[in-house]
Amino acid sequence: METARMPRLAGAITALVTPFRHGRLDRPALQALAEWQVLSGVDGLAVCSVTGEGPTLTPRERAEVIDLAIRSAAGRVPIIAATGTNCTERTIALTREAEALGAAAALITVPYYSKPGQKGIIHHFEQVVAASGLPVIVDNAPAQTASDLSTETLGQLAANPGILGITDATGDIARFAGLSPFLRQRFRFFSRHDPSALAFTIAGGDGVISPGANVLPRLFTSMYRAARAGNLSAALSLQDRLLPLIAELGPEGDPAGIKHALQLLRGLEVVLRLPLVTAEPERRFAIGKALAPFLDERGGTMALSI
Repeated sequence: METARMPRLAGAITALVTPFRHGRLDRPALQALAEWQVLSGVDGLAVCSVTGEGPTLTPRERAEVIDLAIRSAAGRVPIIAATGTNCTERTIALTREAEALGAAAALITVPYYSKPGQKGIIHHFEQVVAASGLPVIVDNAPAQTASDLSTETLGQLAANPGILGITDATGDIARFAGLSPFLRQRFRFFSRHDPSALAFTIAGGDGVISPGANVLPRLFTSMYRAARAGNLSAALSLQDRLLPLIAELGPEGDPAGIKHALQLLRGLEVVLRLPLVTAEPERRFAIGKALAPFLDERGGTMALSI
């Protein structure tokens, strides 16, 4: 599979939250959120991820979320569907479905909980890629999965042309910077750790799959583009503005915090699915304080300056 199939799969990609109302998928809110993200300049949308509460979606809801995002984007940005589970057969089924719906790529986690070992991880991705025509981005988040990709495993995965990229949620820039030139050229590397996203980009990363971009998409996109253009002064200035919010949302973006921020900015319903619950009052206050510079004097409305 040629990676040129997706030349635009880079840049600032939002790990989109999934809006609910009365416990059900809120389709109009999802379409409106996707449209706002696209108009704000993001380079792509990743749906059904952990940030999007993908593990709690029913099979029908997963298909609807992917379909609605694709129709809302209308070809303006690619849609990446998170299809990974800790079951190879189930992952194949979800990936095939995402391909049939028109997703541009599949974001597939290193299998969690079962801790298959490096050989099992390699076979898992070999089977998934062989069963689908979608380019695969391997999602490496060892803090969540209890499994990590070794450098040797990356080398073996590099032989599989269906694997387009790797995400890194560790925030360990030295680890990324220490990869061989071959691996850095072979894969597209995406940060999934908002606090270190700028450093990751400066070190040569190809993009970010950002939870925080749900809230301030234009600023996150501007920070990434400034860094890629070599305007580090502007990029660092934007990071300084974003860091207070990133600190409150957490390094991997808690959907509860993100949805509270979106309620303040856009009136989104703060509805989550168990085991997730709404943020505590102290945290809601802290998020509101971090957002205060981005609200106009009426409150709850995005300031035109961003």
